[in-house]
Amino acid sequence: MTVAETVVATTAQTEALPEIADPSRIAPRDARQLSKVFFDRLAVLEEGTREYQDVRNTLIEMNMSLVRFAAGRFRSRGPEEMEDIVQVGMIGLIKAIDRFELTREVEFTSFAVPYIVGEIKRFFRDTSWAVHVPRRLQEARILLSKATEELRSRLGRTPTVKELSELMCLSEEEVNEARLASNGYNSSSLDATVNSGEDGEAALADFIGADDHALELVEDFHALAPMIAALDDRERRIIHMRFVDELTQAQIGEHLGVSQMHVSRLLNRTLTKLRTGMLTTS
Repeated sequence: MTVAETVVATTAQTEALPEIADPSRIAPRDARQLSKVFFDRLAVLEEGTREYQDVRNTLIEMNMSLVRFAAGRFRSRGPEEMEDIVQVGMIGLIKAIDRFELTREVEFTSFAVPYIVGEIKRFFRDTSWAVHVPRRLQEARILLSKATEELRSRLGRTPTVKELSELMCLSEEEVNEARLASNGYNSSSLDATVNSGEDGEAALADFIGADDHALELVEDFHALAPMIAALDDRERRIIHMRFVDELTQAQIGEHLGVSQMHVSRLLNRTLTKLRTGMLTTS
């Protein structure tokens, strides 16, 4: 009997999660099965309690293999950076664990890997500049990127400089400066050689061009926009705080003056409404 089968059987008999001596050594296949059991328990525990923290820490250690897998995609950057890449990837894993919900009906691995890779890419974006750029412009560039994505999602089109300046609380001149600063972020020759694994070295130009699966979501975003607009103010505020501000349910509860469980019910009800609407229109 595997470790996962043993834990599942023990949990079913005792309704208690047994201790795992070294969660970081759990095989990835077992980790996928065990994660479901631990997420089930995490969902009924109160944030901040000792048991909640223990279960959360076990989930983090069990799924460290996902970080190593995602970090492997960037091994061409050299061993010096790999330690930093793994540390940054762990931040992405922790964010994924804190935001994952079993009601999403997706595997945790499918949910977590984009978070981990996104955090690593954000690390490169924020630390890798081809030329020296003042710190204020580096920060403005990050704000510009976030504001552009938010407004593009909200408006369904590329935002204007004026719209960006209003959201960022900056002048239009400062927004244009941030755009120009983005040009100094990174540069590489298309003839630069990269390590392509077993095939040896290859030119960077050989790797340009790939299917962007995110484009498949464009129709979904267009269908979802009017449904979000039809929500009441509180529902839209909760959705914004959860998925734009990236607050936890406990933090949202503090803002609204309600309990975490009440926020969870409101969020589930709103997501069910949106999900039903999407299925109806598809």
